[in-house]
Amino acid sequence: MSLLYTEEEILGSVGRLSRRQLTVWVDADLVRPTVSEQGPRFSQMDCARLELICDLCEAFDMDEEALAMVLSLIDQLHAVRAELRSLAKVIDDAPDDVRGRIASALIGKD
Repeated sequence: MSLLYTEEEILGSVGRLSRRQLTVWVDADLVRPTVSEQGPRFSQMDCARLELICDLCEAFDMDEEALAMVLSLIDQLHAVRAELRSLAKVIDDAPDDVRGRIASALIGKD
């Protein structure tokens, strides 16, 4: 079960975040809260993403367009890492001879 934050709770949790910034970033689709009858609900992942967006804005003074590009690249990197973890699991579960052939192929590809 995941914890969901109200708008007030997310503003309290991400201390550097203003209500205006939150509205702009949700409108720009940089953060996608769950919509409920009681209003938007933010996940722990949304909270971490908002912290990252605050860090990027403070360190690099990025506008929404630049933020969208950087976040897209980060999302792609996370997806590739997940795929590599899945592939590594499949390889770990493969028979020894298959793992050996894979290792040989990788070593030969310097």
